[in-house]
Amino acid sequence: MPRLISIAAVFLVFLCTQTLAETVRFNAGDGVEITAEFLKPEGEFSNILVLYHMAGASRGEYRDIAPVFNELGYATLAVDQRSGGGFNGVTNETASKAGGAVSYTKAIPDMLAAAEWARQNSGARQVGVLGSSYSAGLVLVLAAQSRDFADVVISFSPGEYFGSANFVSGKLKEMKVPVFLTSARNETRQWKAFEAKISAPVTGFVPQGVGRHGATTLVSADGIEYWDALKKFLSEHFPAR
Repeated sequence: MPRLISIAAVFLVFLCTQTLAETVRFNAGDGVEITAEFLKPEGEFSNILVLYHMAGASRGEYRDIAPVFNELGYATLAVDQRSGGGFNGVTNETASKAGGAVSYTKAIPDMLAAAEWARQNSGARQVGVLGSSYSAGLVLVLAAQSRDFADVVISFSPGEYFGSANFVSGKLKEMKVPVFLTSARNETRQWKAFEAKISAPVTGFVPQGVGRHGATTLVSADGIEYWDALKKFLSEHFPAR
């Protein structure tokens, strides 16, 4: 019964928070227009999470996830990157405007611009980033390269998806901010080597259940254990207020 009540509560929060959603548009450094969805919790907030989708997807990946973060007190910015397509019935507007399928690393200007928008325009004091699949690898690289990119990093199913055996792992010794790493259980080996290279505070979560690839594991049958681990990490390193 408690689980049913929890799911019902999240659904009600989803219905309410959608009325507060704002579509925002801003330009990447090379001029491509980016579409994102900005969602604020009720009342005051201190921190925002920028949510980046997986391959072939859109900001719709976070349709059922962002409201839960809002319930926890975080603002969210769900981003359409130019390397993507559609998800949950939501078309990736950035990819459409950028001319279709491009390589994963072409999305880096979009990710940088979104984090900058969040820092300058959201009203939050700190910016966290959450990546899914290919973007999970890129948030690690970008955070390691620049402390200004993020104050905390959450990485779901990261891997070396970029044509080099150390595109991600070669940067991680420079990481200075707390990191949360996880994936489906059968993907654990992909990020365990990353965990070993990070000297900043790092939490590597291996689920008891099967899980799912990318951030959508948060809405999988095993989602509750992921949420529990993530909430613990956030309370320690990135409290909502």
